[in-house]
Amino acid sequence: MTRLEGTVALVTGASSGIGHATALELAREGASVALVGRREDRLTDLAAEISKAGGKALVVPADITDAQMAAEAVERTVEGLGRLDTLVNNAGLMLLGPAPGTDLNDWRRMIDINLMGLMYTTHAAVPHLVKAAAEEPRQVADIGSLAGRNAYAMSAVYSATKFGVGAFSESLRQELARQHVRVSVIEPGSVDTELRTHNPAVVQQYIAASLGDIERLQGQDIADTVGYIVTRPRHVAVAELLVRPTEQV
Repeated sequence: MTRLEGTVALVTGASSGIGHATALELAREGASVALVGRREDRLTDLAAEISKAGGKALVVPADITDAQMAAEAVERTVEGLGRLDTLVNNAGLMLLGPAPGTDLNDWRRMIDINLMGLMYTTHAAVPHLVKAAAEEPRQVADIGSLAGRNAYAMSAVYSATKFGVGAFSESLRQELARQHVRVSVIEPGSVDTELRTHNPAVVQQYIAASLGDIERLQGQDIADTVGYIVTRPRHVAVAELLVRPTEQV
């Protein structure tokens, strides 16, 4: 029996990067996985990959910046897969640049997906997670989110959203702990995903120059971290975990 057999996980932002790798990792551990994102074609390809490996996946196209769509994504997961044991809040957007003179729409877009979208999905998922934590097979449920620990120049609002995720998660952890719903934040250092490609070329050059030629993390490194957290024994909760490239200072 694999460690997550009989459970269901929902992964937002599953169409690429960390979300894609995390969905595969949770499926390898035996969970049925709901794949949530806006790019249905990529979700369909991922579902086929999971199915080919003997797993089960449900494609749930949704824009979680819309509260109703986020709630419907959770309900479709429960209806299609029978329950919900694990929520991975991965979907995010990173638009960097100097704060003075920036496009306010960029700030709003990051707040909408990094913070509000996460809150909408979590709000809809919590009742199902509480129910799953009271049942077999694990008698525990998990919420995992990507948060931030440090703020940097050129990332004022991106950092603000990630600090907000950390505060929201810690408060929620305290509220749900006695119900055996574990709430964890993962704080990744530099990860080699498409996230940075949403920025103009000059900003991407700035990012590359600030990191130098270090070996960056891969999506699978964070997926491994998620897998570790959600497979701990029922009495063990990893509330916060910082993961950086060895060379990143």
